[in-house]
Amino acid sequence: MEEKEQQEDSLQFNSRVDLTKLQEAVSQVKSELGKVIIGQQNMIELLIISILSNGHSLIEGVPGVAKTVTAKLLAKTMNVDFSRIQFTPDLMPSDILGTSIFNVKTSEFEFKKGPLFSNIILIDEINRAPAKTQAALFEAMAERQITIDGTEYNMEPPFLVFATQNPVEQEGTYRLPEAQLDRFLFKINVEYPTLEEEVEILERKHEQKNTQVEQLITSVLSAKQIAEYQNTIKEIIVENNLLKYIAAIVDNTRTNSNLYLGASPRASIAIMDASKALAAINGRDFITPDDIKRVAHPILGHRIILTPEREMEGLTAEHVVKQIIEGIEIPR
Repeated sequence: MEEKEQQEDSLQFNSRVDLTKLQEAVSQVKSELGKVIIGQQNMIELLIISILSNGHSLIEGVPGVAKTVTAKLLAKTMNVDFSRIQFTPDLMPSDILGTSIFNVKTSEFEFKKGPLFSNIILIDEINRAPAKTQAALFEAMAERQITIDGTEYNMEPPFLVFATQNPVEQEGTYRLPEAQLDRFLFKINVEYPTLEEEVEILERKHEQKNTQVEQLITSVLSAKQIAEYQNTIKEIIVENNLLKYIAAIVDNTRTNSNLYLGASPRASIAIMDASKALAAINGRDFITPDDIKRVAHPILGHRIILTPEREMEGLTAEHVVKQIIEGIEIPR
């Protein structure tokens, strides 16, 4: 009996990075969202990884699958500033960035900040705004700063954009530029709930009656804690053979005959950072090939472009990413 206990003790893994607080925080966030959101575990986990990796996320799905409400409630679990912006075809850059207003008392122009000056920004139907507005948003996403009248304004951390779009409706929409898509860490495809989940949704809605769902959510994270956990993620260990594995996956997108455009080194960095966050959520201070495979799909899918021939044949970017991952030998 003593021998068995000694063997078990020798097999126990001592984490080199303390992930206890981070895991507890993630568990609390999931618990708060579980009060309202039924299912959608994939979207919730990827959004949490997005926060820990300090990356923006694009959420795509048909209307009514809880894209907006999930992002909104996730923001409420954090004690930070939140802005929601509805993108429309007539939206101008000044509507989101702000504008300079003449102050009669001081006889000077003063900059009045727009809704983009926040910590968590939820943009609904991002593909409805014209190019000028997208360009203004692009600078904020890429540089976490904006330039107005020659003056630079830095965004207070955390600064994260969660954007939604409808994949079906094309009327009155604008295709997002590839460079802007590349700034999103993830493109999260949201599926319909299962039959059992839909029954539970109806039961929960019936029980809540007139209760406002926002009132059910409690803030469990501060801006300081988010910054602390983002720094913790950077300490996660990555073996050199796994770095080569990530590079091989991304490099294959550039030489793949099915693709017109492959992924850039930004995609490699995104896979590494997101894999670290996933490992930390699972209580590991090191990443595994499974972590890489798990995050590679939502990271690469929106960064690659199929050749016209393959697109006409009905091949999808997701299918090509799957083929690439399955075709590369997993490091041992």
